[in-house]
Amino acid sequence: MKSIAYIHTDFPEKFGIPRQSGLVDALKGQVVFEPEYRSPEAVRGLEQFSHIWLLWQFSESKKDHWSATVKPPRLGGKKRVGVFASRSPYRPNGIGLSCVRLERIEITEKFGPVLYVAGVDLLDKTPIYDIKPYIPMSDCHPEALEGYTKETRQHRLSVDFPKELLALFPEEKQRAILGILAEDPRPAYVQDEDRIYGVSFGGYNVKFRIAGETAHVCKVENAAGDSYNPESFHKI
Repeated sequence: MKSIAYIHTDFPEKFGIPRQSGLVDALKGQVVFEPEYRSPEAVRGLEQFSHIWLLWQFSESKKDHWSATVKPPRLGGKKRVGVFASRSPYRPNGIGLSCVRLERIEITEKFGPVLYVAGVDLLDKTPIYDIKPYIPMSDCHPEALEGYTKETRQHRLSVDFPKELLALFPEEKQRAILGILAEDPRPAYVQDEDRIYGVSFGGYNVKFRIAGETAHVCKVENAAGDSYNPESFHKI
């Protein structure tokens, strides 16, 4: 297979990306087709659908071997399940699957059709293998059992993000970074309340620690190396 497109997101690194698509609807992305596929005819009718499936490559999770079992982070990193009972990136074929909301399609002179999507869970410049419409009649199964994922799906943190630091982000990205932190980016087996973590998002590195069920943002750094703290809000 070869990629037909790639996606632009605000995630230059894997840490902090939601574990599934749709968990943080405010996370936006733009799907840009490779030159060979930039025909408006290829997406004719897609605008009638509210959601689409993206099939993509785990381009940063390459391994020379695969394991029959994996340790899902949400299960504490100790309990093993079969690789085909998980959505781990470490699989025989590194193919990812995401259901995202299609906000609009723009036909541009330079890139042809560009898909604007929301609820993304992909690294910036992730290769896209295919795009398919989400069809509620066949794709939605309200009676479906969710297995071990039911144990952790309600785990969310409250977020203490000083308003002066939050204002560094454009308004349309503020809800996104709050959602990222609320989803608790840490592996479940890491519970060190003194440890400082950093999520790179939207041109900034957000430093935070987690105490109990609250994520406390303590500093924000930009790409130029300028650092802002919540106490005095000035460059350190």
